[in-house]
Amino acid sequence: MKARLKSVREALEEASNTLISRKRMLFSTSFATAASSPLLVTTETLTFFKYSKRSRTLLALRTDCTKGFKAARLKKKMPGNSFGEAFRVTTWGESHGRAVGVVVDGCPAGLEITKEDIQRELDRRKPGKSEFVSARKEEDEVEILSGIFQGRTLGTPISMLVWNRDVDSKPYEPMKSIPRPGHADITYTLKYGFRDYRGGGRASARETVGRVAAGAIAKRLLAALYNTEILGHVVEIGGVRAREGLSVEEIRRNAERNAVRCADLNAARKMEERIREAKASGDSVGGIVEVIALNVPAGLGEPVFDKLDADIAKALMSIGAVKGVEIGAGFQSARMLGSEMNDEFFINGKKVRMKTNRAGGILGGISTGEPIVCRIAVKPTPSISKKQQSVDIERMEEVELSIKGRHDPCICPRIVPVAEAMLAIVLADHALRARNARLNAKE
Repeated sequence: MKARLKSVREALEEASNTLISRKRMLFSTSFATAASSPLLVTTETLTFFKYSKRSRTLLALRTDCTKGFKAARLKKKMPGNSFGEAFRVTTWGESHGRAVGVVVDGCPAGLEITKEDIQRELDRRKPGKSEFVSARKEEDEVEILSGIFQGRTLGTPISMLVWNRDVDSKPYEPMKSIPRPGHADITYTLKYGFRDYRGGGRASARETVGRVAAGAIAKRLLAALYNTEILGHVVEIGGVRAREGLSVEEIRRNAERNAVRCADLNAARKMEERIREAKASGDSVGGIVEVIALNVPAGLGEPVFDKLDADIAKALMSIGAVKGVEIGAGFQSARMLGSEMNDEFFINGKKVRMKTNRAGGILGGISTGEPIVCRIAVKPTPSISKKQQSVDIERMEEVELSIKGRHDPCICPRIVPVAEAMLAIVLADHALRARNARLNAKE
């Protein structure tokens, strides 16, 4: 066997040296056994080496690359548009394209859901509803193209579309070669070499339409499975904080009663004034948004790399403008003692419960059955009318930029339904994955 391995190695080394000398591309010559199949890729051929037991020789199997895959001409593409394993969401579309939308795959058949259920969530994020959000007037009316029939899911992919109707690309023409500070213009250009400069293209907050539509389905699924409820509210804007200890009932009752979605009505008025001040000076403000999931069963989460809190953090960080995520006590836990951070257990009927919830409903990457509590740090809107320095990448010279157009002076109010949607998508995905965790699992 050792002699056979040695002969294979010698043959591979000879083949590799030959290819390298001809300025070919060597992708892999590694192998584990004499029966392994290393792959050598050249600009013209794919070459597989396989040891033949019958002839005791190394066979070279070559396939022509010129009619299909070109190893030397790989084009850059944009992956990362899908999220989830069992409940999989793929969003598509650009800010000033014809439409934006989403495909949801993996939702079980028989879930009762209507267009109105989805539209209700989309109406919460659409622009033009107050002085504190973008003046862009979009109806954001959803069209369900597939996957739902007579008010129930079919178990097939659910495709939904929202047309972009109030598009005005003129303000973006003068700065199509000038990256806006704080935006993804420069990074998209550096990565892909070409981008849709109208309204931010794919990097625009317009992309979140698909997330919210998918989240509406996820919320219905979680409600049907566990009676799960997801609540979001703004806890800080521009340094103005809501009071500590707001109850779930206060959040339910007050968060949707004001334009900034703050459950503390006194703080809400101060937040509104803070946004007006920033807007009047041509600037913007950021803040903190909290999202809570109630009635989440224990046992959701897939250690070690698909921990529930890890997937939640990824989901929330994938939202544009989010610069930080914390769960439970979050960063405050770094300043606590172990005795202060630990949630002690007690018996409630026949269930084990926790006296506190500093863990935020997750331990070891698995849900505890307590409410899941997350907070996100939202940066100020980067599109501001104040003059800023940038560069013209076509003329390669420094320029001064003042951004015109219709932009949110604060993103926090409209990001609430987006954050709720992403949390719902993660929980729905893990709920479906948890079905196969063990045999004879008790409810």
